[in-house]
Amino acid sequence: MKKKSLLSGVILFGFGIYFLLQQYHFTLISELYTWPTLLVIIGVGFLVQAYAGKAYEAIVPGVVITGIGVHFHITNKLAIWPDHTGIFLLVIALGLLLTYVKTGVGVVQGILFLLAAILILFFDKLTDWAVTNGHNIAVISKIWPFIFVIAGAYFLFFSKKQR
Repeated sequence: MKKKSLLSGVILFGFGIYFLLQQYHFTLISELYTWPTLLVIIGVGFLVQAYAGKAYEAIVPGVVITGIGVHFHITNKLAIWPDHTGIFLLVIALGLLLTYVKTGVGVVQGILFLLAAILILFFDKLTDWAVTNGHNIAVISKIWPFIFVIAGAYFLFFSKKQR
C-alpha cells in the first residue's frame, strides 16, 4: 500500500500544484504550462516510488517518462539539442543503468542500449567520416537495423537471465 500511495500522492500533488499555478496565472514559470511538464511530474512520481519506496522496478519507467518530458522541453528551448531517435534509447539506457546500480541486474542491456544510442546519434557523422576517407559503407547502412532485430530476438528467446 505504501508504494502505491507514494506514486499516486506525488502525481496528484504535482498535478495539483501545476494546475493551481496555471489557474492563478503564475507567470514566472508560464513556459512550463505544457504537456511535457505533466510527463515530468508523472516520471518524478515513479522515481519517488522507486527510491523512497524501494520499488526499484519503477526506476526505468520513471527515468524514461521524466527523460521524454525533459527532452521535449529542451528541444523547444535549445537549437543544438538533438531531436533524434537516439535520445530515446539514451534515456532507456540511463534507466537501465540506474536500475543496475540499485539491483545489480540489467548492466548488459543498459550498455547495449547505450551503445545503440551512441551509434544512432552519431551515425550521420560516422558515415560522413567513412565516405570522406574512401570507405564504402553502403552495406552497413542497410544492415544495421537487422542487428537490432537479432539482438532483440536473442534477449527474447535465448537469454536465460531474462526469465
